Amino acid sequence: MIIGIDIGSTTTKAVAIKKGVVIRTVKTRAYDAITSATGALGKMLVESNLSFSAVEKIVVTGVGSLFIKDKIFGIPTERIDEIEAIGLGGMYLCKRDSVVIANIGTGTSIIEANRDKITHLGGTGVGGGTITGLSKELIHSTTFDHILKLAQKGDLQHVDLLIEDISDRGISFLDPKATASNFGKMSDTAGKEDFALAIINMVFQVIGMIAVFAAKSRDANSILVTGNGSKNLLGQNVLNEISKLYHVGFEFPEDAEYATAIGAALSKE
Repeated sequence: MIIGIDIGSTTTKAVAIKKGVVIRTVKTRAYDAITSATGALGKMLVESNLSFSAVEKIVVTGVGSLFIKDKIFGIPTERIDEIEAIGLGGMYLCKRDSVVIANIGTGTSIIEANRDKITHLGGTGVGGGTITGLSKELIHSTTFDHILKLAQKGDLQHVDLLIEDISDRGISFLDPKATASNFGKMSDTAGKEDFALAIINMVFQVIGMIAVFAAKSRDANSILVTGNGSKNLLGQNVLNEISKLYHVGFEFPEDAEYATAIGAALSKE
């Protein structure tokens, strides 16, 4: 069994892979990389009722992996580049040999992966960190669950300037309800719920458009969404609306948030 551990800036994710199949996934949070990695491994083994001897190798990746200098609990430990891990994990999840991936974490990376080469196409600093950072100032909350709960009751028309606000007809292929300017209206009656939704909407619109441009530059008609942000249902709705406009599909596979850890483990299978 090989353990892949993705040590991120906020969350650490680990997967166990045996004979090319994911058999277990776990998530942990800790203040430093070593605590995160060892905690994730320990949780994996305890919950699976396994011993250290069951682990053939550990492969770490992510921003915190640079702090892992030696074996973990005596188990051979290697490091893999995060971009390569995302690419390998993405291909595993979509069951294809070629895919464009939008990996949404604290920020967002856009990657093209195929069996011959994994390429970092670019990305943006806009991501989950943007949502929590802006929410801290605008709605005084940094808890994702609370932000999402508020956003579910929000109304974008109180915060965003829509095309219908500036024109009595659609512009180009955009309908009147499309965003003309994020936070361009900011009504005096806007509440926390409206701000929460507007933040999520803006972040996923930026991610969606960057991903669409990248996909079209590679003649791809679909984008695999991975990372923590892949499970944000409100964000998924935003991406699906972009899909309708630009005819590029977004895929949200099961275990998408574990793609990087999966890729790390698979690199040594």
